Order: sequence, then C-alpha cells, then structure tokens
Amino acid sequence: MDEASPPPAEVLLSTLTRQQAATVRKRLDNYNETLKTRNRQPIRDVRDIFTEVTHTHTHTHTHTHTHTHTHTHTHNTSLMTTQQSWKDLSPGDLVRLGFICHIELSTFLQTLGVQTKRTRPPRHRTRDSGVFGVPLNSLLANDRKKFPGVKVPIVFQKLLCILESGMQTEGILRVPGSAATLKYLRRELDRCGGFDWSAVRQVDAAGLLKLFIRELPTPLLTHTHLSTYRSVLGISSVLHQVQALQLLSLLLPEAHRETLRALLVFLRKVVSHQDQNRMSLWNVSMVMAPNLFSCIHRGNKSSVAKQREEMEEAVGGAQLIRLMITHQDLLWTVPSFLLSQVRLMNQASNLKQLSLSKTTRRLLRRRNDKNDRNQVTELCEGVIRVHAPRHTKVSMAIQLDGQTRAKDVTAQPCDGSLRLYEVGGNISERRLHPDCLLLDVYRVNPHCDWLIKP
Repeated sequence: MDEASPPPAEVLLSTLTRQQAATVRKRLDNYNETLKTRNRQPIRDVRDIFTEVTHTHTHTHTHTHTHTHTHTHTHNTSLMTTQQSWKDLSPGDLVRLGFICHIELSTFLQTLGVQTKRTRPPRHRTRDSGVFGVPLNSLLANDRKKFPGVKVPIVFQKLLCILESGMQTEGILRVPGSAATLKYLRRELDRCGGFDWSAVRQVDAAGLLKLFIRELPTPLLTHTHLSTYRSVLGISSVLHQVQALQLLSLLLPEAHRETLRALLVFLRKVVSHQDQNRMSLWNVSMVMAPNLFSCIHRGNKSSVAKQREEMEEAVGGAQLIRLMITHQDLLWTVPSFLLSQVRLMNQASNLKQLSLSKTTRRLLRRRNDKNDRNQVTELCEGVIRVHAPRHTKVSMAIQLDGQTRAKDVTAQPCDGSLRLYEVGGNISERRLHPDCLLLDVYRVNPHCDWLIKP
C-alpha cells in the first residue's frame, strides 16, 4: 500500500474513540437516509395506471432533516503541552491525521452544540498563467521549476519582504495606494516577464498583497472550511475557539497552510511595531478580515440590514484573525491525542498487512521471538541503537535516562544540521524536536528505528 494512500475504512474505524465513532455513525445514518429518499419510487396515481400519460411528471423529493444529538460526555478541553509540528510527520501519517482531524472537529463542534453548514464552491474558470487569480498549487508548480522545494509562492514572499522593510511606516496595510499604480503593477506582474521589484513601494505592496489574497480562486481558508471558520464564532469559550482553529489549520491543504503561516508570521511582526506604525492587533485584524473572508461580503449591498449584517460578519472575521495571530504557534502543532490515534491507525494497518498463512506466521513468530530474546536486555535497560548512515560511525548504542533529549544524540556524531528521526513501529516517520525526551518516545514506540539524517 502506498504510504500516502488513504487507510482502509476498517483501520480508521478501529482507532476512533466512542464519541468519534458516534459522530461517524450519525453521519453515515444521515447519508443512508438521504440515499433512500432520493431512490424512493414515487407512489403512482391511479389515473396513471388506467390512462395514457402524455406529459412528464416532476417528482419532489423529501429532504431529510438531521436532529441535533447532545452527547452526555465532555470533550477534553486541556491544551496538550507536548505537541508535534505537522511538518515533522511523513506524508502517509499526514493523510491519516487528516481523517482523524476531520472526525475530531465534527465531534468537537457537535459536543459544543455548534451547527455547521457545508457550502459548494462557486464555479468559475481558473487561470494557469500570470499571478492574480491563479491557484496556489499552479503558482508553486511554476516556481518550483526555478526554485525546487519552495513552499510559498515567490510573488507572495517578495511582497512580504518589501513590507517587512518598512515596518515603521505609519498605517502600513491600512493606507490605500494609488488605484492607477496598483492596476499597472498588477498588469506587469501578470505578464510574467522581468519585473522590477525595486520600484514597488510599501503602500503598493500592501495593496497587491490584499488583492492577491482576495482573487485566489480557492480562498486561503478554502471554500470547504470557510463556513466552519465562521461557526467558530458561536463558541463561547476562547479556549475552545483556539482548539477548533487548530484542527481547521491542520485540515487545510499544504499550500494554503504554508501561505497562511507566512502571512500570520508577517502580521505578528506588524503588530510588534505598533508604536511606530500605529497598527494594533485589532487594526491589523480589521484590515485583513475582508480579504480572508471576502466571500462573506458578496450580494446586494443596497439594504441597510444587509450592510449591518456584513459589518457584523467583518467584526467576526477580525475576531478570528486576532485569535490566529495571537495563537499562531499552536495552530501548526499536532495534539498528543491525535498523534496517538495516528499510531493506532498504523498499528491496525500493520496487523492487517500481516494476515499471512498459519505456517508463515508461525515461522515469523519463532524468528521474532528469538530476536526479542536477544534484545530484551537492551530494551529493559533503555538502550537504543542509533543509525547515522551519513557519518563515519554508522551506528552507536545509547543508554537512555529521563533527561536524554534528541539534541544530545545528534550532537555526538555530527553538527546541528542533522536531526534524529523515529522510523517504523507504530509511525511511518517522525522528525523529533531537539528537546524531545527520548525515553518517552521509546516507551510509546519500543520497536522503532532511530535514524540521524537532515
């Protein structure tokens, strides 16, 4: 099975908590009921049986209404202190994490009594060339021809660099530039030729940055999750709001997640210079809200009630952006309980792949038992064997204690440019944080391999 391929359904279901399983069961029941309603044969009128029908009947299907079910148990509201960056996980584990995050978010919001609506993305043509109105993946594909491995579109990085050079500019992001200049710069950027970035002022870069975000064919927060972002405002607890935003951030596609991360890092820098640029956290949030939540403000604006509703939605979007700027370091981490479920999925998947014949299993069991007997002494004493294939010392045995960290191991055979990885066992591959306690990892995944590499 391909590492990044979706796990089998039975593997995923076997790792769910009772509350997550109830959410999946409810969704499945609603889906089956909808299928029954759509496929139900209409009751024929008696006149249709005895007379010839010369016209076509249009049948109206009954829509299924789902009832809110309140769970008696509560969600774990504590923010885990030991967390893992999503960047340190392998592509296969990220796929598994996405399934778990989706179910956990639905369960979490359902437990809090928050209703979400799924919206269909609007149909429109997307461009494959130029800069504005081009999907992030297309921009990255073109950029990677010159800069392999780039994570954020080059034009987005250029605009951020220009703005960062003028952090003390009063009203940065807020003061509008010349509309004619903005139109000219946009046209020049879309030509994809040699563009003179030195001629772009901070005020023009701010306008181009907001225009770039607004005109993305798929919003930075995606059509799929925009309505869920808005529903987070219905959560009364700030702690629960941050938890929901964390799960939503993990569900974003990689290109959107990396670009959003770069934007939030920049916005935090702007706020840190508020004494000079007069841009407080709330000012920055209010300026950026219409760009990240631009699809909210479409429609007829002639009505006073409509304008009031749009203003309330803008304030709500600013509240979400303020939370994302403040707690951005948490948004890109994986809570421990989700990582544990990924490990369970890997274990279940490994067991499924080992469904061999009795004779083969017996032979493997004998060989594994013999190997385990030889390694029992090492495992009980907390000794691990670390492999460093890029170093002259290919492998080394290390005695673990309660204070041994990953950086202590990588400092022995090499410089700080290499990292320690946990490979195999109940994880595909995980890059360990330098301050990670190895004894904790050893206890959770005793059969993994330890590898030092970039």
